Amino acid sequence: MNPAVRANLAAYRHDARLYLALGIATWSIFVVHIPDTVANLLTLRNFGFSGPADLFVFVVGYGITIIHGRMALERGYLVAATRIFRRVWRLYAAYVVLFVIYVDTIASVASQSMAPEIIHEYNISGIIEHPLRILIRGLVLQEEPLSLDLLQLMIPLMAFFPLALWGLLRRPHLTLLASVAVYFAARHFGWNLRLYPDGFWTFNPFCWQMLMVLGGWFAVTGAPSRTLHGISWLQALAGAYLLFALLVTLAQHFSAVAAWLPDSLLASFTPNDRENLAPSRVAHFLALAFLATRLVPADHPALAWKSLQAVITSGEEWLAVFCVGVFLSLAGHLILVNSPNLVLLQVAVTLAGFAAMTTVAYYISWSRRQDQPATARPRVQGA
Repeated sequence: MNPAVRANLAAYRHDARLYLALGIATWSIFVVHIPDTVANLLTLRNFGFSGPADLFVFVVGYGITIIHGRMALERGYLVAATRIFRRVWRLYAAYVVLFVIYVDTIASVASQSMAPEIIHEYNISGIIEHPLRILIRGLVLQEEPLSLDLLQLMIPLMAFFPLALWGLLRRPHLTLLASVAVYFAARHFGWNLRLYPDGFWTFNPFCWQMLMVLGGWFAVTGAPSRTLHGISWLQALAGAYLLFALLVTLAQHFSAVAAWLPDSLLASFTPNDRENLAPSRVAHFLALAFLATRLVPADHPALAWKSLQAVITSGEEWLAVFCVGVFLSLAGHLILVNSPNLVLLQVAVTLAGFAAMTTVAYYISWSRRQDQPATARPRVQGA
């Protein structure tokens, strides 16, 4: 293992910002998957080029590198790799369960409400005529129902991450360079995984892997972010780029803003290439992360606020919360499309989803603590 990487992993201390970011990402993804709600206006994608998916993939890459990198340091790389594969299996199992529930629910709603258009909206055409065929294709990841695309992306990314981890622990810069090379090659040659019959994945894993490896690279190196935070002109440049991305994004929705920007400039950034992770998205996310970590250091007192603990706990249990959020987004959308278009109802559905995800997160966290020996459980203050 690289000595500098070993030192950085050994020196790592619990950072609540990591779980806060994951909690924000999972909650935002839940909101994004319920179209046409007022809460959608507050998500990251409405303020720049990147979105909650970028945050989610990057932070997961950072987190699993820290967790399994330290595991490799203490118990060997083979143990760390097998634990990643175990997580891949859990991801795939969660995807299969959600896929079956998802298509069965949508097919039932469509047939009972005589609203077949919902099947096309959720990208599972043919489920009523050929249910077995759709289910089989779903098992081999050749179907991509709406809202399951990000979970589907995480399966190959996690499956190949043991290889990336091996490189990050030994040659982090070379590993990142190889990841960047695959990213540009995929964009140039059009590499992507196919969907039946002639479609492609919404999130191209050959491109999105770079964001996950980039998160791992920051985790094992550590020093670059601390060094860059002291460069004042870089902070100004990051802020200027975020402002520019905000203006371009607003120009897509408001003609008054678009009038101030040249058409050639807008054409260069719209539409935003989410499928192949446009370089502008990566730059926007890095600028946002750079300023956020600069303004909110790891010891910031706000991280201990009780009002943020629900989000942080949701980030700690991100897999379960993410999967529950996917199903809740379907339920929320079905409620809204069959109800009066009231802003109050939209807010109520959103808050109910947050409450349900938080409840799941706290229960899993509590249950895990009960499985620990009594001496290893955290002591209650004043006990």
